[in-house]
Amino acid sequence: MIDPVLVETVKQVDKGVNLDSHVVNDALAIGIVGPLPPPAGGMATQTRQLVDLLSAEGHNVHVVQTNSAYSPAWIKKIRGARAIFRLLPYFRKVWQLAGKVNVIHLMANSGWSWQLFSAPVIWIAWIRKTPLIVNYRGGEAPQYFSRSMPWIRPTMKRAVKIVVPSGYLEKVFGEYGFQCEVIPNIVNLERFMPNPAASYKTNSRFTLIVTRNLEPIYGLPTAIKALALAADHIPSIEVLIAGTGPEKERLKNLSKRLGVDDKVHFVGRLGPGEIEKFYQGADVMLNPTTVDNMPNSILEALASCVPVISTNIGGVPYMVEHNNTALLVPVNDEEEMARQILRLYKDDKLREKLIVNGLQEVAQYSWLSVKPLWLSAYNSVQHKLRIN
Repeated sequence: MIDPVLVETVKQVDKGVNLDSHVVNDALAIGIVGPLPPPAGGMATQTRQLVDLLSAEGHNVHVVQTNSAYSPAWIKKIRGARAIFRLLPYFRKVWQLAGKVNVIHLMANSGWSWQLFSAPVIWIAWIRKTPLIVNYRGGEAPQYFSRSMPWIRPTMKRAVKIVVPSGYLEKVFGEYGFQCEVIPNIVNLERFMPNPAASYKTNSRFTLIVTRNLEPIYGLPTAIKALALAADHIPSIEVLIAGTGPEKERLKNLSKRLGVDDKVHFVGRLGPGEIEKFYQGADVMLNPTTVDNMPNSILEALASCVPVISTNIGGVPYMVEHNNTALLVPVNDEEEMARQILRLYKDDKLREKLIVNGLQEVAQYSWLSVKPLWLSAYNSVQHKLRIN
């Protein structure tokens, strides 16, 4: 069983109980540019949390949403026109934002997202002499940088500071001569916590969960194939997949071909209140992705005392350690993923070790731990402007 004292200690860390030191800062006017839920993707969730937490600290937070609804709604059906109707109001809001904040915090990603919603913001801030922090979060950064760095570099140099959520992206940026500061993602330890009523192996099913959208890059076929292999040894096994996307029919057909369609359940997108219970009802969380930086799902699972089996791609090995806080497998290797599933099913000591160590590890991602890093970053740039 999990030590209840340890669970309570981690919860109190998030609240700030018994803290020896406290950082006090004057209120700042902070502009945050990024996506907001719905849908509740990784970057959108982090943006929402940051806005709410900074506001609760008394800072004057202004938000410009990159994924706001089209206005009028019918314009989204017209390809060429819809881009203009979204981008022109967006640029106007960013221009106004730059005139009334101490610093702009830009949530940035790769590809078209960078070109349409990030690069223009950096240039607007530079023109208006407003310090800007690029908070780059794209797991596909290596591929994107290798193709597009000549166009990215002049824009990136106009940012006063580059912040990334993992040592993985810090390494990627360093290969192109950029210095970064690492400030990790935030996990709400008041939302994601162990289920005190849960007891391992008391239910009739051995439940795996996946919390990724049904898109090719997230490797869902590997999870289904691994389940099919493990089912020969664990008749009660099942996998619940929370997410939506274009791969649903393909994944259903794969389940049928492997004879496990009765064990693979697509539960759709889950909202606040539902996703927390989803973790609490799980025996194992699978992260079979082929591209990743710092997935929130791993942090949420650790905080919920759910053991994690993940591919060892991108920034994941910077978050968790194999056999210590999670189990890591090669990309697209269903046989190794199945082997690790069987290990967790059979080895209670390993399971207990991963849960306890994971719960301790996730404490560093609480708001109390991350808040001083962001406030220090904002204060360090609010009177600077890079002009080279």
